[in-house]
Amino acid sequence: MQEIYRPDIIEQAAQTYWQENQCFNVKEEPGREKFYCLAMFPYPSGKLHMGHVRNYTIADVIARFQRMRGKNVMQPMGWDAFGLPAENAAIQNNVAPAGWTYDNIEYMKTQLNSLGFGYDWKRELATCKPDYYRWEQWFFTQLYEKGLVYKKMSTVNWDPVDQTVLANEQVIDGRGWRSGALIERKEIPQWFIKITDYAEELLNDLDQLEEWPEQVKTMQRNWIGRSEGLELTFGVEGEEDLNVFTTRPDTLMGVSYVAVAAQHPLALKAAETNPELAAFIEKQKNIKVAEADMATMEKEGMDTGLKATHPVTGEQVPLWTANFVLMTYGSGAVMSVPGHDERDHEFAAKYGLPIKQVIAPAEGDDAIDVQVAAFTEKGTLVNSGDFNGLSSEDAIDAIADKLGNNAERKVNYRLRDWGVSRQRYWGTPIPMFNLPEGGEIAVPADRLPITLPEDVVMDGVNSPIKTDTEWAKDTLDGKDVLRETDTFDTFMESSWYYARFCSPEYNEGMLDPAAANYWLPVDQYIGGIEHAILHLLYSRFFHKLMRDMGLLNSNEPFKRLLCQGMVIAETYFREDASGKKTFYNPTEVDVERDDKGRITGATLIADGQPVVVGGIEKMSKSKNNGTDPQSLINEYGADTVRLFTMFAAPPEQSLEWSDSGVEGANRFIRRFWKMVHTHLEKGDTPVLDTSALTQQQQDVRRKTHETIAKVTDDYDRRYAYNTAIAAVMELCNEVNKLKGDDPQTLVVEREALETAAMMLAPIAPHATHAIWHAFGYDNAIIDQPWPAVDEQALVKSAVQVVIQVNGKVRAKTEMPIDNDQDSVVEVAQAIENVQKQIDGKTIRKIIWIPNKLLNIVAN
Repeated sequence: MQEIYRPDIIEQAAQTYWQENQCFNVKEEPGREKFYCLAMFPYPSGKLHMGHVRNYTIADVIARFQRMRGKNVMQPMGWDAFGLPAENAAIQNNVAPAGWTYDNIEYMKTQLNSLGFGYDWKRELATCKPDYYRWEQWFFTQLYEKGLVYKKMSTVNWDPVDQTVLANEQVIDGRGWRSGALIERKEIPQWFIKITDYAEELLNDLDQLEEWPEQVKTMQRNWIGRSEGLELTFGVEGEEDLNVFTTRPDTLMGVSYVAVAAQHPLALKAAETNPELAAFIEKQKNIKVAEADMATMEKEGMDTGLKATHPVTGEQVPLWTANFVLMTYGSGAVMSVPGHDERDHEFAAKYGLPIKQVIAPAEGDDAIDVQVAAFTEKGTLVNSGDFNGLSSEDAIDAIADKLGNNAERKVNYRLRDWGVSRQRYWGTPIPMFNLPEGGEIAVPADRLPITLPEDVVMDGVNSPIKTDTEWAKDTLDGKDVLRETDTFDTFMESSWYYARFCSPEYNEGMLDPAAANYWLPVDQYIGGIEHAILHLLYSRFFHKLMRDMGLLNSNEPFKRLLCQGMVIAETYFREDASGKKTFYNPTEVDVERDDKGRITGATLIADGQPVVVGGIEKMSKSKNNGTDPQSLINEYGADTVRLFTMFAAPPEQSLEWSDSGVEGANRFIRRFWKMVHTHLEKGDTPVLDTSALTQQQQDVRRKTHETIAKVTDDYDRRYAYNTAIAAVMELCNEVNKLKGDDPQTLVVEREALETAAMMLAPIAPHATHAIWHAFGYDNAIIDQPWPAVDEQALVKSAVQVVIQVNGKVRAKTEMPIDNDQDSVVEVAQAIENVQKQIDGKTIRKIIWIPNKLLNIVAN
């Protein structure tokens, strides 16, 4: 074993060994316990960032630990390769998205390998490859045949200059991100998958996910948004009846107006003879309204001139169109009760509409003024005719009975069907043929995949497959048809990749059922909390669809979920007169600190002038506060980077970047390496003889096995890798206290060092690979079973007993465990400091707590 720790040589040797021996390639082994470990695959943007490194290090540590526990561990890796960023990069760099993507994949793959991640690369997939998306297209056609896919008109963001649809993130302050044109709301045909058919199951099955963070499950419950209520019918003279869903039918008698969306048929019809109303509706078309903005935006509306008939009283109430009602939610109409709904109250106050109180606090204290603020709690009905005095709960049944056929109990969901159409180029072509006589038909299975052309020129405006009319032309049964030129939402690809990893080269179908049923569900999934709703919800939906199609037999895709925290770092910037900020990387800045390490100021190295300390934020390109992982690997080695990311913070918490922390991690690895080298220089290690151990040797050996117990629990149950590393560091400190080169010291030292190496192996796999071979073992440390606790080693032969005189501590001494009181008193009285306190006094009482404390009461 070389004396100097050389990570460049050590890490290359370990990685070569793993590659040549295909250490991480696995196959199904029925009867053997499997463990499928998966981190959310990356978008191939060009370089790994520290968020990637942290995410994939956590996954690799888990995978390596479970492998040492004897499980058949699969850890694959692939690329979420379709999407808008590739189009933008292609335009900026004047290249095709495909070439840019494939180059990035190769570079990032090299980076992943340099970090020593144990991936089964024969399972690698890229979602932009036809052999992957072919089966996604097939699956979509099967859903279409089952009635789970449909096409309808939907509102999109339309750039009138670029003549293209924009995603929400491409609309900035109401204008197109590239053209700067005011964005219009336009109706175009879009494809949808009926996720609402699975809403109840998606909601109920959250209770099965016992090893998911409660926060994630709550977010999904809220997104699905199940609500029970009544669907009521309001008559509209000369028009079709208006259906309205409400979760608060107890407030029905307080309705003072009904509101419909700007695009509701009743509003559109009224606008035909009302130019002012038509202008209002046109204005609403050009406003991009995200649901998150609904609560805070200014409420606007206009009276349509129509009247709705109250289903109980027969009273005529005005029908307004309002910007807080959307056609995409429910029926596009709401009954408005200003006295008991904050949104309705704000609108009524603005436009001078009546506000009635129909619910009073249950205690009977009705001294509330709904003219000032809405009372939104449930209570007792007042001013409600026959329903007065009923509780809100009892009133629901009474009103439903009163309305009879004009009301229907209903369950509604906030969740809406999944719109999967995108008008962008770099995505999976939607596998549908448009027929010349109208309508569409699914592309037959033997004609799949419909491949995306990769050798294209991006003009920054339109999708190449929309402008290339020849690409869209096709035939079916001798008749001309046109291919669909929309592509899939990229969530489609990421919703089932985890399943394809089980059999990525299978050509007979979407999944090999035998492989899928062996490996699935994923035992451990790791990824950011930002994916808590859409990606995870869509994946759960896809899994249930694949189950119902007979492709697999489990109900949920991911058994255990870990959402890692962000990597954060200081930011530094200057601001010009226009308010534009220029951010500087921490490596470009000299930082001044006080005696407690707090930043008091900073200057730019280039000119020596001050910069603003912007505080700690998530590492990002926009804030220029990232750290290049490759530079750290080159300087310190991959094991140092891995150790720091696992030691700096628990996985679920944010990790604050610290250069000194990285240096500290490197010092520990070098110190451990030197300890092993020094130990091996002492020569061969004899056989352990527990009967010949001194007290100190017993203590170190007990510390070794206590550490095994703690670290095992930290790895397996608690995700507490930082405290696991700290425990190994403590063990090394205890080993350093051992003195002498006698045989039993050497054997106790060897056991501790070998154990420390095994416990560090998942985190620092390269150094421990070399150390294990230096110990003389032929097998690799990754094939070594996880260390087991020797219960006998945990048994203490001696304990420290506190000696008090009149309640004050006068001494502490080691004594044989379970010593009797008389023996302890005899030893205590012989201690000089105790003798001084009792000399010439009469011992009145002895208080003895076995193995802990002796108190001598004397006066």
